[in-house]
Amino acid sequence: MTAHARDTASYTERIAFVVDMAMHLHAYGTTTQRLEGAIVAVAKQLSLECEPWVNPTGMILAFSDPLRPAGESDTTRVIRLEGGDTNLYKLCEADRIAEDVLSGRMQVAEGRAALRELRRPPGRRGMAMQLLGFALASAAVAGLLRLPWLDIGTAGAIGLVIGVLDLAAQSRPRLHEAFEAICGLVAGAMAIAVSALVGPLNLNTVIIASLIVLLPGMALTNAMNELTSRHLVSGTARFAGALTTILKLTIGTAIALAVADGLGIEPDVEAARPQPEWVVWTALVVGAYAFAVLFRAHRRDYPLVMAAAAAGYLISRYGGEWVGPQAGLFLSALATTAAGNAYARWRNRPGALVRLPGLIMLVPGSVALRGVITLVQAQDLGAGQDAALAALNTLMALLAGLLFGNLLVSARRNL
Repeated sequence: MTAHARDTASYTERIAFVVDMAMHLHAYGTTTQRLEGAIVAVAKQLSLECEPWVNPTGMILAFSDPLRPAGESDTTRVIRLEGGDTNLYKLCEADRIAEDVLSGRMQVAEGRAALRELRRPPGRRGMAMQLLGFALASAAVAGLLRLPWLDIGTAGAIGLVIGVLDLAAQSRPRLHEAFEAICGLVAGAMAIAVSALVGPLNLNTVIIASLIVLLPGMALTNAMNELTSRHLVSGTARFAGALTTILKLTIGTAIALAVADGLGIEPDVEAARPQPEWVVWTALVVGAYAFAVLFRAHRRDYPLVMAAAAAGYLISRYGGEWVGPQAGLFLSALATTAAGNAYARWRNRPGALVRLPGLIMLVPGSVALRGVITLVQAQDLGAGQDAALAALNTLMALLAGLLFGNLLVSARRNL
């Protein structure tokens, strides 16, 4: 930051800017180690000393002025926050605003005003796009799994209904608390109804595909990443939150299955993967577009986000055919992380634009949910053991890829 900008901004104004920036980055899904690193870096540029402590639902920021005697200017902010949700557009905007303030192109007060502008809720077009993203993501995952057309259509329809529930839950706290369980119940009920009244389905796979947007695979990966970086409290909390989400989804699905059994409704279940290769490629394009929408990227960044999502899947698929599935996941995570860091260095923008989309189709949430559903249905610990082991192997492969990707190409900064 320029000396002039430092001099014109008071101590409290600089603290307020750092707090606002930290709250925005937390809201956009930044992991603890990256967020704390960004807070310290920005505070240092603003001639502040800051000791941050961040967890998934809040943060404590302790500030002091290094130019004044120790203890004279100490200020502590304790902030309670909701869990973050990925928003690539607002993440990029917050990053740009911070850069402008630090370089002197924008005053601190102007930076705070620009950050406040990012709090505006999405309009009707944004909400409609989110509904479309839910439906397309569920249908695309069913297509990637080569499910029959009825399965793909059912998954897409359930995804659309879940999107409607997601919008409703944002303004209804009581619905928000039970949101995942309700979605699991709706997904199970709709899939059972279609299989019983219309035609046979790959029942569990359709349910998982329809819930794909809600699965906490990225949260599980971030939790392990935080634990390995010694952010033990945050990593443990995020891991517990991810497991709770999986349990709530399973509870809803189990209730739907139990009610159907009690009513004598027998779903028609089959195991069929008949789709040709062109359906998989089409589903890959549709899925990449859906995640660009769901990650709320700016339209100019859609090609980049879609390319990253498709590349992550393709490296995993063909790398898995070449050296084995877990090694394929490792190679994909390695390439995605290194590419994200390289992009951040090249374009001076957040590497999350490449890193997050590239990892989204690799995360282990679907494997974990399948294991828990199988365990509940069979009431046998051994029934879900293979799926649990597969989820653990997937987590380890992704984590190794993230760690070595950061070693291969170091990040420009924390975002």
